Amino acid sequence: MRRRDLLRLAGLAPLAGVAPRVARPAASLAGLDLEAIRRAPGRVVLAGGAPAPDTLKLVREWEGPFCRSRLSNTGSSAARVEQVVLFEAADGLPPDTRLYGEGFQMLSQTGGTRGEPRALGDYTDARHYRLPEPEGASVVYGMMTLSSAADVHHLTAFTSCRRFSGQFNVRGATLEGALDTEGLELRPGESWELEELTFRTGREPAALLDELAGRLARNHPPLSFPAPPSGWCSWYCFGPRVTGQQVLDNLDAIAKSVPGLKYVQIDDGYQPAMGDWLETGPAFGGDVRGVLRRIRERGFEPAIWVAPFIAEKGSHLFGSHPEWFVKDAAGAPLSADRVTFGGWRRGPWYAVDGTHPGAQEHLEGVFRTMRREWGCTYFKLDANFWGAIHGGRFHDPQATRVEAYRRGMDAVRRGAGDAFLLGCNHPIWASLGQVHGSRSSNDIKRSWSRVAGTARQNLLRNWQNGRLWWNDPDAVVLTGELSEDETRFHATAIYATGGMLLSGDDLTQVPPARLAMLRKLQPPTGVAARFEDDSLRVGTILLGDRRIACLLNWDDVPRSLSFPLPRPHRVVDLWSDEDRGRHDGVVATTVPARSGTVLVCDPVR
Repeated sequence: MRRRDLLRLAGLAPLAGVAPRVARPAASLAGLDLEAIRRAPGRVVLAGGAPAPDTLKLVREWEGPFCRSRLSNTGSSAARVEQVVLFEAADGLPPDTRLYGEGFQMLSQTGGTRGEPRALGDYTDARHYRLPEPEGASVVYGMMTLSSAADVHHLTAFTSCRRFSGQFNVRGATLEGALDTEGLELRPGESWELEELTFRTGREPAALLDELAGRLARNHPPLSFPAPPSGWCSWYCFGPRVTGQQVLDNLDAIAKSVPGLKYVQIDDGYQPAMGDWLETGPAFGGDVRGVLRRIRERGFEPAIWVAPFIAEKGSHLFGSHPEWFVKDAAGAPLSADRVTFGGWRRGPWYAVDGTHPGAQEHLEGVFRTMRREWGCTYFKLDANFWGAIHGGRFHDPQATRVEAYRRGMDAVRRGAGDAFLLGCNHPIWASLGQVHGSRSSNDIKRSWSRVAGTARQNLLRNWQNGRLWWNDPDAVVLTGELSEDETRFHATAIYATGGMLLSGDDLTQVPPARLAMLRKLQPPTGVAARFEDDSLRVGTILLGDRRIACLLNWDDVPRSLSFPLPRPHRVVDLWSDEDRGRHDGVVATTVPARSGTVLVCDPVR
């Protein structure tokens, strides 16, 4: 049976064609329900905080759980609009209501509770990327869920991101759904179509997220790619000092031991300066194209890292075309560190202006050259956040940062043609319909704290995999200081994402047992595990009649974990190859501390 047919039987066919599960309705939580959101007032906030005149008309039209809105200027004077609040509701939620929210930037996620939201990673939109936020508010972007101890779940989300960034402000006892209109001028007689909003309540959070994924895919049709890629990435073993010989040595190891790693990715280090992507750096002896050619000649796919929206001051790109960059108020190129994070290497960076025709032509040309002349069939697009930089001025004064980014990405896609595009360090909602793959966690490190942290970040985004794009849980690393149990936890969490698989080790140095584990991880199933609850301990993957249980013990002591089987199955441990025998009903097993396992369950005929 073909992979797609298996996924369809599981109810999770990738990227198209399957109706999502329907959430069972639930009682409202503390009075918060769809009618309360519909009745909640909206308001318009002008630049500088001035009161909005009556001539600015906000119209909200609800159709079931979806709200479409527009803002019109019926007066004779232009107005600069900073924000449009689509609803402002006193939700009455208890402080212990569990909360999850996305970030504007991919690296930012929020968990915790209504009373004590907490960042799920090291990088936050407010602190690290310095996005302006309302005073006294906790802000999430794109979507949020609120869940009670009584198993009632609310989901509110923006189901489009064509022009404006949507956010939810949690402040005191109030919940706001708002759009950042960036102080743009709304001229007399002009109207803005705003982003679509949804609010749903149910007892099955997975069904609510299925419905959200379906609506997002309807508004932003995903780019099609048949299966999540498998490959090798140079960054986590060699960093920016990678050499061509190191890549070729690993190509030999891949061909000999793990030939399923189809894409061989040069991850940074080939360029002489950030921004000068078509020039060659000393790490490759001026011959990066020769290395890419060797990859292709061996029957593998050349893949490369590019940060299309940034350049350093000393780059030829910046020196030759300063007019292609986002400007400050005085009309000079805006140094990123003045408004946000300046960049992690060779900064401060300058942001390419996706609204400038010359910059668009440049972006298209870079990727067309790399695809047609260099033979690259996979691009890791990093630092994409800077394509949607705030606090600057664009060549098109009426464009938002979402539009600037999406126009730049349109140019990238035109140039890249049929190549796979992975979004990394990107504005996540603004990337809908623009990338084939989406990084779903922070960078991996060979430490337990980072392995556990990235696993949680990835698994909370499992609902996106195969519906919006293929999730990239970042590289699997099977060498270093992790214990055997911690390595099994890490590999199990990667497997449970159902997304992309990239090896991050120097494969010339990996012991045979770990190479065997790497072979078992690929090809990816393409199906993300569904977890019983937000403890993320027991997840199930359905592939036709086969059931695969992903068991994760996050604790420092052993824990007994169990899952049900609807009829007799034979159970095999993926990592150890141990035959656990025939089981019918509940399967229970003790998982060691900081460990995980994958149990493959095939029906007994």
